[in-house]
Amino acid sequence: MAPAIPEGSLVLVTGVNGYIASHVADQILEAGYKVRGTSRTLEKGNAVKAALEKKHGAGKVEIVVVEDMEKEGAFDEAVKGVSGVVHVASNMSFDCDPYKVIPGVIAGVNNVLTSAAKESGVQRFVYTSSSTAATRPKRNQKFTITKDSWNTEDIETAWKPAPYDPSRAMAVYGASKAQGEQELWKFMAEKKPGFVANAVLPNANFGPLTFPTQFGSTTTWVFSVYDGNLDPVRHVAPQYFVDVRDTARLHVAGLINPDVQNERIFAFTEPFNFSDVMQIIKEIEPDHKLPEETLTNDRDLSEVAEIPRAIELLKEFGRDGFIPLKQSIIDALASRK
Repeated sequence: MAPAIPEGSLVLVTGVNGYIASHVADQILEAGYKVRGTSRTLEKGNAVKAALEKKHGAGKVEIVVVEDMEKEGAFDEAVKGVSGVVHVASNMSFDCDPYKVIPGVIAGVNNVLTSAAKESGVQRFVYTSSSTAATRPKRNQKFTITKDSWNTEDIETAWKPAPYDPSRAMAVYGASKAQGEQELWKFMAEKKPGFVANAVLPNANFGPLTFPTQFGSTTTWVFSVYDGNLDPVRHVAPQYFVDVRDTARLHVAGLINPDVQNERIFAFTEPFNFSDVMQIIKEIEPDHKLPEETLTNDRDLSEVAEIPRAIELLKEFGRDGFIPLKQSIIDALASRK
């Protein structure tokens, strides 16, 4: 079947210099499309452009500056001439004040959707949601995650009255992703734009950096363990992981697969904890010195009902399924050297 957007056409990727977004752009280019990426500064955008052009050749990537996605009309110019939009940019400040995070995320979603709806050529819209839109990580609890799951716990916690303390930061982030995605589906239901929308919900992303100096989001947890600094991960709850390249491929599925319409695609590979990460590092580099500290053996016992659908979509890329944790860690460490 023909792809949902014309082969070789232009796709807008917001926040393209980010870890996930740069891989999304990479996989879009791999699929035979061109990329227009937004970045808050030209310098940051050009860094990822150089890395992508080194791999895919010149003339396939352009950068436009969008300094503030919360401003009305911020994306009006950026969407001109594109066939698809992938909205990855979000507030990653982990501020504990919900008023400094959530309204801006919602405004950004509305702004890019509104701009896309004005552009008649836009046929697909993909939103980068998060596992935290569906649930917060829970230690040693059995429960099921489905396409109808929403993280109401973090929404309630995030919006509790002040004082706002640092312990609320992750709840504010989770609430921002949940309410941001809910805004997507509300817009689609009420405005009925001329494009199909899908959302991708990845859990903790590991895997290679697009370029060695890039900030790697959650893959920095792997680097911290490798470097012997356990402070950033000691209190991170066990949860699922996904390789960032698989997250990106699932975005492309939502963008070009004609059968994927109005779906929440769950990018969950397998549960892990940081004892697992330490053990894998010991296996692949037995002479590397790691801290003697024993990390938790708590587990994420949730079942994700939508994993088979994600595997089905990955197989359409010629993959056997998800990249396993060990390979993702090997590739993450190799990309930093």
